[in-house]
Amino acid sequence: MPSERMTLIDEGRVVPLDVTLHGDAVRISPDALAAALGWRLEAQGLCRGDVCVPVRDRAALVSPDGIDLAALARAFDRPLALDADERVAVLGASAAERGARLESLEAPDFALPDLAGRTHALRDQRGKKTLLIAWASW
Repeated sequence: MPSERMTLIDEGRVVPLDVTLHGDAVRISPDALAAALGWRLEAQGLCRGDVCVPVRDRAALVSPDGIDLAALARAFDRPLALDADERVAVLGASAAERGARLESLEAPDFALPDLAGRTHALRDQRGKKTLLIAWASW
């Protein structure tokens, strides 16, 4: 099956990937995974530098077409939002990471423009009392 281009968003980074699609299943070659995210499939599991994540069900993760993106997300205990038709996927933060962020009571940094077009970042308000008001039309 020919490879196609997909956009993966991981930890705020936009990563273009060459993938193979089988319906809603997305497969990434081990070389593409290593180049894009730094993870390599080793005998002890998925490894990046000195960190290795054991893979319990290797058959569910790896097939002749590559590494299954959904199984990869499960191995890392991270949620995956995937739209194969639009060729985009987002790996969310793990439950442990989200819990640690909530426990810290510190909002993640973001930047938005004001009505005059000047950009303001939350990090510029650290140490100050700040009121955030959010609104959505939906």
